[in-house]
Amino acid sequence: MRGQDATLERLRVDRQLDEALTHGPDPLHLAEVFGLDEKTAMGYAASARALLEQVAEAGTVS
Repeated sequence: MRGQDATLERLRVDRQLDEALTHGPDPLHLAEVFGLDEKTAMGYAASARALLEQVAEAGTVS
């Protein structure tokens, strides 16, 4: 987020993605923790899953 304004929306999205990366891309967990609807939770889980796969393929851990 360097060089970008830290809006509430960006912080919210970052927090939700961090939760998905930390606790696994489980849409039910995300829906419960953040009160997300099913479709939104599934989208965040899919994004987290894709990022985790990229890290695994690269063989690096950040």
